[in-house]
Amino acid sequence: MKKVLIFYASYGGGHLSAAKSIQEFILNNYNNIDTELIDCMKYVNKPVEKLTTAAYREMAKRAPWAWGKIYSNSQSGPLAHISTRSNKIMAIKLLKLLREKKPDLIISTHPFSSQMCSYLKRKGKITAKIATIMTDFSPHDQWLVGSDYTDYFFVAHDKMKNYLLSKNIDSSKVFATGIPISNRFLEKHDNQKTLNEFGFTNKNPVLLFFGGGEYGLGKNRTLEIFECLVKNFNDLQIITIAGKNEKIKKGFEDIVHKYNKDNSVKVLGFTNKVPELMSISSLVITKPGGLTTSESLACNLPIIVINPIPGQEEENAEFLVEKNIAIWLKKDTNIEVALKDLFENPDRLNEMKENTKILSKKYSTKNICEILLK
Repeated sequence: MKKVLIFYASYGGGHLSAAKSIQEFILNNYNNIDTELIDCMKYVNKPVEKLTTAAYREMAKRAPWAWGKIYSNSQSGPLAHISTRSNKIMAIKLLKLLREKKPDLIISTHPFSSQMCSYLKRKGKITAKIATIMTDFSPHDQWLVGSDYTDYFFVAHDKMKNYLLSKNIDSSKVFATGIPISNRFLEKHDNQKTLNEFGFTNKNPVLLFFGGGEYGLGKNRTLEIFECLVKNFNDLQIITIAGKNEKIKKGFEDIVHKYNKDNSVKVLGFTNKVPELMSISSLVITKPGGLTTSESLACNLPIIVINPIPGQEEENAEFLVEKNIAIWLKKDTNIEVALKDLFENPDRLNEMKENTKILSKKYSTKNICEILLK
């Protein structure tokens, strides 16, 4: 039986979601594969993992500009060298696990695990194939450390593939498959049943608003955008997801009650029904994380971008706007004017929807697994 280890790290939920999608597909479609999901940072150094995860969370929430600076500087220079050196040191701890598990294939959805494994392979400590899945819509050179000893790179689109080729990575290693998403986004859902659950009709469009955010970034701006929608657009039916953010959930509920919109606007906390909700929606408002963006594209939903974390999410937002799939409500954007321009221009919305079909990689998870396990 072939052994596959899938590594992720707990900096944002996207890395874990991608890893889970890969594992789910393997378990459902391959009988002779043993898979295991492991948080590589938690394994190699739990105190460091707790410290760095907390630091990332607080920085993304309270000083996103600082995270953007770190993200940019980690491409090269001292920070890049420190990161690479620390991962070499932690790789020694990871080697114990790899010798115990004896994987045939290692799949990484975070650059730290890719770096550690490629270092061990360069030193002749492991022989397993290594696959790196890049979980954003823009490249970052930290993913490419140790690329000579990485056997596969999976990226979101052809522009990223061309960037890797420009870095002298062999074309036989690079696949523009898209970011892995759960198979649930490909299933046919009972839309009328979902609409009925919320007391919605199929006459007015449904807008899906991801308003919580893992770190509560941009709370005031988020509530301002939400209030503009609730107050000014009576033909919309809105579902907003606050996740585990209780403060912003209460803020949403207060706005709904203020404008007496309980029938047409529904506020949810955490939900596992995102595929069903996307299936009934015409548009999504969200931070542009790699996974949520990929899921929205798979459901052919135009995107209104809010509150991107400086660094990878801002680069994702720029890419989506460039491809005419999204509009970006920046800090200085007049929200009402921007939304009216969009909602009162059905041709533009239709064009954005058509453009999602060009960029969408609906079968990314299946294609990645077939390439790796053929």
